[in-house]
Amino acid sequence: MNRIITLPVNFNFGSGAQTIWPVILKDEQDTVLIDCGYPHFLPMIRNAAEAQEINLGDLTKIVITHHDFDHMGALADFKREYPHVQIISSRIEEKYIIGKEKSLRLQQAEALYDLLPEAQKADAENFHQLLKSNESAKVDCVVDDRERFSWCGGTEIIATPGHMPGHISLYVSASKVLIAGDALVVDKDELCIANPQYTLDMVEAKKSIQKLLSLGIDTIICYHGGVFSRNITASLRKLVNE
Repeated sequence: MNRIITLPVNFNFGSGAQTIWPVILKDEQDTVLIDCGYPHFLPMIRNAAEAQEINLGDLTKIVITHHDFDHMGALADFKREYPHVQIISSRIEEKYIIGKEKSLRLQQAEALYDLLPEAQKADAENFHQLLKSNESAKVDCVVDDRERFSWCGGTEIIATPGHMPGHISLYVSASKVLIAGDALVVDKDELCIANPQYTLDMVEAKKSIQKLLSLGIDTIICYHGGVFSRNITASLRKLVNE
């Protein structure tokens, strides 16, 4: 039986309450987790999975959409707890996930540091340290655009650069569900491009959204904002034209 399961995880961070939405694809052969939260979030994700009658011990794969620390922060913990799990990322993101190259988010934050008012620099330094504490993990399999897997009747890797150059989304064709990672967010019940402050290339981000229009999507699951299923084509076109 094919199931697409959202795992909303509620927590406090920074200015207040937040929620992230990891996703599990489950069928008779595989249990695939897509993104795994901030550092030390494994227990919270386990609780969210158990609430949906999912045992994380059944995990076969974890797909990381990109290397931001809220998406891969708990990855090393997952690999230690479940060493049999295969870690999957895009070919471009692998070098950041394994720690071979410095995080692009950290590079961005460091480049902006000297432009900040003095009053904001202490918080910026704390953010730098938080990014530096993100533990790397081995990637077992790298994937490319349009690569297909059997998960849930057929799942396609969709390269959606912009937020990060190697960002990927996943399209479950049988269900017409897009798991968007940070290519899109839901904000105030509207579909939006992920926070422009953290989108490294807005031109590429809009090209990625244009690409999604060809897929025939009925439902979008955003890591920030959750499930969106209203006027998807019109909403995507609006974002491309803004």
